[in-house]
Amino acid sequence: MQPIIQAVQVLGVTGNIGSGKSTVCRLLRERGCPTIDADKEAHKTYRHGTDVWRDIVATFGPDVLDAAGEIDRGSLGRMVFSDAASRERLNTIVHPATRSRVEDFLAQCSRQGHEWAAVEATLLIEAGWHDMVDRIWLVASPENLVIQRLLQDRNQAKAVSRARIAAQMSAREKMQHADDIIYNDGTPEDLEERVSQLWRNLICS
Repeated sequence: MQPIIQAVQVLGVTGNIGSGKSTVCRLLRERGCPTIDADKEAHKTYRHGTDVWRDIVATFGPDVLDAAGEIDRGSLGRMVFSDAASRERLNTIVHPATRSRVEDFLAQCSRQGHEWAAVEATLLIEAGWHDMVDRIWLVASPENLVIQRLLQDRNQAKAVSRARIAAQMSAREKMQHADDIIYNDGTPEDLEERVSQLWRNLICS
């Protein structure tokens, strides 16, 4: 008789660009919780020659390709961040394939016997992935800190950061969907303590 595999419980970690989601997920991994970055998985879906790659080129034209024939994320980003309709077309192409990769990861976590796994996704709420997660953590930071981080970590110009922030659902709006909010506006030690507290609550409940 095959053993019954208990489905892993899924923690969704979301927040806007530069809020600190990746740091929160690193802290979760240090506590034994496997994590997956949906944004990075999305990039894998449109590698050269994939169905998603072909759909993006057919939709947005060859100008989104670099010299090697890969999707130039900078060029694509400039197209979609300035136009809501273009962003929606891109999301319609990329989200289903990304979700499939995430679901494969979660199935593997279940087979490995993990009680919890975390999905880091900027657009978790916008993509309608509520049905895939059991709890949502929202990481929120003041805009001035976000812009400072993006300048320091990615050398991203302040005007570009402001435009990308403006193109996303506001943190205040996302709070309506969150079970827990992590305010990342203090020291790294403050953030780690908040994550530790919430993690203890999860595994002890």
